[in-house]
Amino acid sequence: MVRALLDGTKTQTRRACKPMNAWVDQECREVRMVDGAPYHFLKGATDPVEKLRWPYGQPGDRLWVRETWAQPAALDPGPTVYRADYPDCVPRGYTNIPPADEITWKPSIHMFRKHSRILLEVVSVRVERLQDISEADAIAEGIEPNWCGDLKKGPNGFGGQGWVPDCGWINYLSGPDGDEACTARESYQTLWESINGAGSWDANPWVWVVAVKRVAP
Repeated sequence: MVRALLDGTKTQTRRACKPMNAWVDQECREVRMVDGAPYHFLKGATDPVEKLRWPYGQPGDRLWVRETWAQPAALDPGPTVYRADYPDCVPRGYTNIPPADEITWKPSIHMFRKHSRILLEVVSVRVERLQDISEADAIAEGIEPNWCGDLKKGPNGFGGQGWVPDCGWINYLSGPDGDEACTARESYQTLWESINGAGSWDANPWVWVVAVKRVAP
């Protein structure tokens, strides 16, 4: 997903709506729209428990992105390097840097603001059911084609023979060039489950849908 942000193919992200109060249990709540705004309700209740609040800002706010990173000891105070730049164990734009398997990578959660290279601006925020995602929105989530070659070549979207836009997206549970190619929506389903676990798609939770654009840091 970091590479998709860098390439400009990821312009949306989805996050499950969570209650702000811990006592509102996941098993006994639901989300309903009231006057265009989302609220938590206990199941079967007529009065809302609380209004959902998007925790990461409103349109116009900016978000900085954490990613897996390192400053190899041999290079200190050398350049910050990023795991997403090592698709083939060759970093972009640097020379004389160790291969990826010789670097002690730091988890994204430990990244400092000064090392972040990606800044996003929130364009819009809305709430919908996870399974309401459209084909176009699935593509905007940054899913990858099931074909690593020239997208203009190849007779179909299966196996490594080529790619077609309506059925040529990666199955994230089996990897690129797997047994099947997916529609964009099916591909996003496998991506969601690879992150959130088996059955998470079928649960069809309410999600925040956040449109973003990359801006200069």
